[in-house]
Amino acid sequence: MPDSTPHRLPDQLRPNLRLVFVGTAASTRSAELGHYYAHPGNRFWRAIHEAGITPRRYQPSEFGALLALGIGFTDLSKSGAGMDHQIAAETIDVPGFKAKIEKYRPRTIAFTSKKAASLFYGRPSSEITLGRQPRDGSLPEIFVLPSPSGAASGHWTLEPWRELAAWIGSRGEVT
Repeated sequence: MPDSTPHRLPDQLRPNLRLVFVGTAASTRSAELGHYYAHPGNRFWRAIHEAGITPRRYQPSEFGALLALGIGFTDLSKSGAGMDHQIAAETIDVPGFKAKIEKYRPRTIAFTSKKAASLFYGRPSSEITLGRQPRDGSLPEIFVLPSPSGAASGHWTLEPWRELAAWIGSRGEVT
């Protein structure tokens, strides 16, 4: 009998990471393969390399290798999978995410969509701006990036990803 438990991607977290990428939930493809940003149309892996966050273009199956670069991964929903509008509201766990941030204390968080940031901040996506967010002393630096999903092509720009890379570089944290 097939496993009916929703597949979820494991957190890739450890104390004091320089950067943690935060999505809303795994895509259906990522959940099937067990790799972050695994859909062939997703720009994530190309973007982090082109922006200068990683020294080479990694493949989705290599996501665990980014821990060695001080880069981690998590999602606001660890049990849901699909496109943002398909994720059940009850699977979104903002308090759980905040507890992870408190426990692991990354230096920078980057939400990989305005939707994820809007869920975190409790504000509509239309009120969320891309790029570095106003500083909240109790939290790490926060960036909001345009979704790398192929479904979000109309809103794609690499500039906020480059802004993130420049921020990390200005802190002596470029790989």
